[in-house]
Amino acid sequence: MLTRCTRLNSLNIVRFQSSYPPHTVIGMPALSPTMTQGNLAVWNKSVGDQLQPGEAIAEIETDKAQMDFEFQEEGYLAKILVEAGTKDIPVNTPIAVYVEDKGDVDAFKDFTAEAKSEKKEAPKDESKSEEAPKKDEGSSAPKKSTPSSSSSSSSAPTDRIIASPLAKTIALDKGISLRQVKGSGPNGRIVKEDVEKFIADNKVETPKAGAPAQVAAGSGSSAPDFVDVPVSNMRKIIGKRLLESTQTNPSYIVSSQISVSKLLKLRASLNAQANDRYKLSINDILIKAISAAARRVPEANSHWLEAEGVIRQYNNVDVSVAVATPSGLITPIVKNAHAKGLVDISKEVKDLGKRAKDNKLKPEEFQGGTICISNLGMNHAVNLFTSIINPPQSTILAIGTVSKVAVEDKANPNGFIFDSKINITGTFDHRVVDGAKGGEFIKALKEVIENPLELLL
Repeated sequence: MLTRCTRLNSLNIVRFQSSYPPHTVIGMPALSPTMTQGNLAVWNKSVGDQLQPGEAIAEIETDKAQMDFEFQEEGYLAKILVEAGTKDIPVNTPIAVYVEDKGDVDAFKDFTAEAKSEKKEAPKDESKSEEAPKKDEGSSAPKKSTPSSSSSSSSAPTDRIIASPLAKTIALDKGISLRQVKGSGPNGRIVKEDVEKFIADNKVETPKAGAPAQVAAGSGSSAPDFVDVPVSNMRKIIGKRLLESTQTNPSYIVSSQISVSKLLKLRASLNAQANDRYKLSINDILIKAISAAARRVPEANSHWLEAEGVIRQYNNVDVSVAVATPSGLITPIVKNAHAKGLVDISKEVKDLGKRAKDNKLKPEEFQGGTICISNLGMNHAVNLFTSIINPPQSTILAIGTVSKVAVEDKANPNGFIFDSKINITGTFDHRVVDGAKGGEFIKALKEVIENPLELLL
């Protein structure tokens, strides 16, 4: 679930000795545990540039994020085998070559991925390799001239717009076509400053609510009838995994309308005494409440690990918090929420949420989690909804908005009072959490929320 991260561990490189000077072929790295292919968004280095350990030589869009590909060797970039903008590159596919001596760079001007493969497969029966072209020279010649997958990658469309995630977000918010913006970054990459300069130079105003974005409209032209939004690698993976979840998980839902009147009073009281040191949200307190309920009913705080043949029940409660970003939904994790105070949880949620939207989360900050919360309460139109489980987790809680509900009160002259309530709907994996346990967990959560002072103990 595209954020911006940094790759620090070892690179996928293969060293070769051949008719070319000593060199290293850099393969497409696996920048996340689940990555099998990725998109090469932009090269930060050009042929001939010096490479230093720790430098980001490229930006790669993985199944989870748009990440800096940090190189950990010294040398010079001798050849780029896969151009920026190439999509769906399998892990280990050769993408570049580097050498240790700058004087060797020119020798790789005509180097191809096929040259690497041929050198690697060189020790074969020479008699067979000599006979092959003699059999049918006429038919073999055209085959040699057929473009390979590597050459087609190198000739990727040059009209692709390369822009940073933040630049895309600002442009979308302002209804600006990135084709109108000139990039100042490497290889013409559009960065935040380029979009802001375009806005200032053209006095662009934010479109009114409901107005169509002028995505492809130029000066004097009318807005198009539709906008084609490229499907990011992140969104492809989100779709694939959630589809698998709905098709393979025997899930069920349990919903309860829970009073939050006491919770709201507690929140107001704590915030009033904060003196701007913190500002608790309802979501912060609900995260703590979920962690407390998960400790009481640990079956809901478990993973289904089919490959190992076990259900892993956790003692710690790491709450995944669903956050909407321009690239898609991501779930940064409040780790050990059961052991943290409300103020620490609040600060951590704000920090994780901000960095999630800026694509600056590290993989370990959004991969994992033992239980999940998805809160649409800030959208006052959503009273109740259900969420899809994110495997291998077995529980996700969907939080609706706070509503005033009339409840019977015989002591009141009118016979009723208004109480503040929310609908909380849990989706459970029946392989891990039986129906009775799902109901028990929701009951425990209701007890904690309706008696929030327990969270301060």
